[in-house]
Amino acid sequence: MREQEYARIERERRFLLAAPPAPSSITVTRLIRDRYLEGTRLRLRRIERPDTGSRELKLTQKVPANRPGAVQGLITNTYLSQAEYDLLASLPAAVLSKTRFSVPPLGVDVFVGPLTGLVLAEAEFSGDEEALAFVPPAQCVAEVTDDVRFTGGILVSASRRELSAWLAEYGIRLSPGADSEPGHDHSAPMY
Repeated sequence: MREQEYARIERERRFLLAAPPAPSSITVTRLIRDRYLEGTRLRLRRIERPDTGSRELKLTQKVPANRPGAVQGLITNTYLSQAEYDLLASLPAAVLSKTRFSVPPLGVDVFVGPLTGLVLAEAEFSGDEEALAFVPPAQCVAEVTDDVRFTGGILVSASRRELSAWLAEYGIRLSPGADSEPGHDHSAPMY
């Protein structure tokens, strides 16, 4: 896999956590709403920072690497105006909402809606050697880098029952609640 003119190689490792990070360890909080456009590899993302009031809107295409390891594939981001975002947001999509906490060296996602209880951490890398040498912090329960079920494109349509079964395979018990349908954010915060 090699970088192309507008795409870059995405290298990351993903880990399950049993609980959200301690508030004292968080350096930045971002509210994220992803819209996975039906029938495409496109994700429309809205990121808000409550501390600064800033907002970022972007369209992302991810082309999977189809091989195990930290190289996830190629990623292309296009930053959007509000009008562009609104137009694309009118297309049919499945929605996933989460809060991302920066807890260096990890970004920790705490999901809402039908995925409430899922805490997933990611570490990103600039090179293969760096990715291989990374030692995850003790709070990481299991590495799920090669488990495609823990990618946004799969999670967005996962039922609570499926998620519960997946987490059980890693020794994590999902508490009852948040029974809304996948892809519909009935209980997700509006941002």
